[in-house]
This record gives sequence, structure tokens and C-alpha cells, in this order.
Amino acid sequence: MFTNVLPQGTNEVMNNEKSADTQENFFYIGSSSFFRESLQSLYSGTQFSLTIEAGKKILAQLDRTPDLIILDIPHHHIELVAFKVWLLAQHFNDIPIIYNQAFLSERDTKLLFSQKLVDDVINLEQHYSKLSAKIKFLKRVNNVITIKRSPVKVANLLAPARFTFIKRMTDIAASAVAIALCSPLFIIIPILIKFDSRGPVFYLSKRAGKGFSIFNFFKFRTMVVNAQDQMDQLAELNQYSNDEKGPAFFKLKNDPRITKFGKFLRNSSLDELPQLFNVLRGDMSIVGNRPLPLYEAATLTTAAWAERFMAPAGITGLWQVSKRGKADMSNEERIQLDIDYARSRNLLTDFKILIRTPGALLQKANV
Repeated sequence: MFTNVLPQGTNEVMNNEKSADTQENFFYIGSSSFFRESLQSLYSGTQFSLTIEAGKKILAQLDRTPDLIILDIPHHHIELVAFKVWLLAQHFNDIPIIYNQAFLSERDTKLLFSQKLVDDVINLEQHYSKLSAKIKFLKRVNNVITIKRSPVKVANLLAPARFTFIKRMTDIAASAVAIALCSPLFIIIPILIKFDSRGPVFYLSKRAGKGFSIFNFFKFRTMVVNAQDQMDQLAELNQYSNDEKGPAFFKLKNDPRITKFGKFLRNSSLDELPQLFNVLRGDMSIVGNRPLPLYEAATLTTAAWAERFMAPAGITGLWQVSKRGKADMSNEERIQLDIDYARSRNLLTDFKILIRTPGALLQKANV
């Protein structure tokens, strides 16, 4: 898109601005040699990375927090959401992010702003020499927002290594034993599913777990084939009140897509049994926050919501034992329970949740 030859007049701009902006510390993620050379000439503190994944490693090792992150890469929404969650875990969530407009459609731009994934979208080719003024403006805006809103406590997000090790060893042992004990069910349930309705025995979907890591999530199928395609038609029946400002969830009371045998599997929680293999693989834990479908997880991008991704994904958790099956549950209430667990998780908390889990397995409402 860009050549390595600087536009006419660039050297004059650089000479005029370099002395004033040498203290600025930018982090550029992209592959344009033009911008790499230009930014380095204008702002001596600029750091570079070709990709977001490589950028995480560099950011984690920097002595000084960047004043601005510049994204000059093709838009990959899930990767960007995961990056925002990672920034939160590193306490970098207050670093402003700008995106090069050249990589975004109008729809992409609206989505990034509505989910607060970026602070600004600019034509980088035209405005790269004015980033110092941009960062000063964004700092003033962020300072006003910080004063108006209540500070978000990000405590105990990274669990101590000892707790993490014990939790993982417990998960391996518990899931292996449970799979062995439930082996007859892994034979009987698939047969009954096949008799009840056409389609595969297992339901496989992409879910977002700890740190927004994406993995294949296993369940016994409880719905008709192509149930996902009916979501738009059933949107008005959604028990959650979704709007543009908050998290979005989709769950129906008396969902018409659920098969007869699927209703029994859900109410008895037997549809969750295949997730024991997710635990054995390390995708999930026995206790944690429920892994979310990507269309739901992508709406939890602000610091206030994304904190729930700091806890591992789990088969059971604080939400299940507190509110599962209750139709009056709000989006905010559900996510707050996840955040509460992310902040307070320890062996005692996990034990208390496990003790309360049997009573939550047989839910009363068809939700």
C-alpha cells in the first residue's frame, strides 16, 4: 500500500517536530516499512511489532508503558477482543488505541466504537505526524472519564502459581475419575439422542475461556440441527434485555429449538458431561466461569466486563449455583457473579461452589 520513499516535505516536518516529541512513547503494530521509518524518525520512543501476538511479548517486557498503541493491521475482531482482555490483565487497559482507517469498513468502525475496542480511527497516512497532539487529546478525554466513573478494582486476577498448580492437578484427577464412572452414560445417551432426532450426537462450538482463549467446546446435542440459524427469528423471545451499552446474551424460556430428549438432558445437566474431556485437555476447569459463545463474549470488551475472562472457564461456577435456571436474571447480574469469582477465587471458594453444585443440577425453569 505504501512505498519506502517518504512523501515530499516529510523531512521538514520531521525536523520541526522531532525535538518536541522525542519523549512520546508509541507502540506500532503493523508491517508498513514507511510508517516504521516515519514514526521512528518523529518519535524516538516508538516500539514496533508485526503482529498482536508478538506485540504482547514486547509490551510485557517494556520498562515504560506506551502512551499510545497504533494498530495498522487487517481487522480480526476476536483477536482484537482477546488483545483488550490481555491488556486488562497486564493493567494496560488505560493505554489509548487507534486503528488505521485503511483496514476498516464503515461497519467495522461502528462495531469497534460501540464495543469500546478503540479510542479513535484515523487516516494514518495523513495524520501520522500529528500523533503527539492526538495522544494529548486522548489523555484529556480519558482523565475526564476516569474522574466521572468509579474505579474498577482489578484484584487477584492472576492466581498464585501454587493455587493454579493444585487446581490443575485436581481437575485432571477429578475429570479422569468422572469419565470412568460415567462411561455407561457415554454409551446410552448417544443412542437415545439418535432415536429422538436426526443429527450428530455431540454439539461442538467455539467458546472463549480464560484470557479470551478460543477452544472447541463439547456438549451432547440438545437442539434441532441448525438451531443457530434460527436465532434472528427468535430474538424477540430472548429472556435477556440486550442493548448496545451492555453485554449481550441469548437464552429463551421454553426454547422451541430444544428436542424432547434434549429438554431432559438440559434439566438434568447431563448434556454437560462431554465437558469433562475439555477439563482433561486443559481447556476448562471443574470450577470457573462459563465459557461464552464468541458472539456473546465479543460484547464484553470494556474493563468493567472483561474482568470475568481472568478466571478459568468452568463446568460449574458461582453463576450456576447462585442463579442458574432463574428467569429474572439480568445481563449485569450474571456477569457480576463471574467478576466476583474472578476476584475472589481460591481453593476454599472452589470447594464451597462444588458443595452447592448438586442442588443446582436439577433446575426448575426451562431456560
